[in-house]
Amino acid sequence: MRFERQDLFTRASGGYTMYRIPGICVTPGGAVLAHAEARLGRGGDWDKIDIVVRRSLDMGVTWSEPRLLLDHRDYGEGPLHNFNTIVDYENGIVHALFCFGYARAFTMRSTDGDYNFSQPREITAAFKAFRGEYDWGVLAIGLPNGIRLRQSGRLLIPVWLSSSRTAAHRPNRCATIYSDDDGANWQRGELVPDIVPNLNEAGIVELEDGSALMNMRNGIGIQRRIISRSPDGISRWSAPQLDPQLREPTCQGTLFRHSWAHDGESRLLFCNPDNTDGKDAKGSSIFRIRKNLSIRLSLDEGKSWPFTKVIDAGYAGYSALAICPDESILCLYERGAASGADSDDHLSLARFDLAWLMRSEVSDA
Repeated sequence: MRFERQDLFTRASGGYTMYRIPGICVTPGGAVLAHAEARLGRGGDWDKIDIVVRRSLDMGVTWSEPRLLLDHRDYGEGPLHNFNTIVDYENGIVHALFCFGYARAFTMRSTDGDYNFSQPREITAAFKAFRGEYDWGVLAIGLPNGIRLRQSGRLLIPVWLSSSRTAAHRPNRCATIYSDDDGANWQRGELVPDIVPNLNEAGIVELEDGSALMNMRNGIGIQRRIISRSPDGISRWSAPQLDPQLREPTCQGTLFRHSWAHDGESRLLFCNPDNTDGKDAKGSSIFRIRKNLSIRLSLDEGKSWPFTKVIDAGYAGYSALAICPDESILCLYERGAASGADSDDHLSLARFDLAWLMRSEVSDA
């Protein structure tokens, strides 16, 4: 049983204002790639942003120096953002998908088990196909990763769209895009029913029966995650509903499969800021403050989450999860200073195992 933590990216270093939007994956070759948005200017969503990456060859213990993976100047004067990965262990490929300027989307791939990727290729056409049904002005992918379905080999990743023509990002809708030919072509799926407004930044997992579960951030002020299911990950999404067990401070959260039943037990992980403080000294609700980053474990395909462990009780925001060959669980997350509410002073890596997580007391949520 163990728990370790180290900082991988720190504000005001490497020539950047700050680092946000963590992502992490384990390649088919066993290397761990940790990536981030390296932000210039004031560090806002629409400022100039590059994508940087660090690599570990010992399952997250030691790391290479940060390397520039994508330079915004190759695309224009704006942000590269929402960098996601889909790891195809069957074929030894890491697919990367990302956006530029909330208006264009691209994909590239690595086949060497490392962080050497092909030249990016534009796939904005998959998003333009939504316009007949939803006239979006803003597009984004993920976060932080997509999946490969076991039986069909379909590559699948959540996306969100906004009809806004400004930087407000609202209103918005969730859907998926997918590829049935190993990433050569990408197509749109169906939009999640517009019953709960302002859904975005979704995570997705395949369930044991082959269906897909999407877990979404909501912007309606109800502090719970929103979930929807699809039989194939691209169509017939169920009516979105609140998950009363998963508190939501209006922030990205990570849904990730740890193991399948044929591995011994089906396990899902969910990680997000789980703020339970309630009221501040003035009586105002502070559930929306991003703190108390927690990880939960489900043994019944997300129906219940009986195990919960706090990764960081302080200010914390976005997160990403990965599983190493030695079954270590890696969580790369935004960590703030103890003196303030900012959740982006560091991107920190927590490294722990299932025994550490399951030793926690059974949650009453």
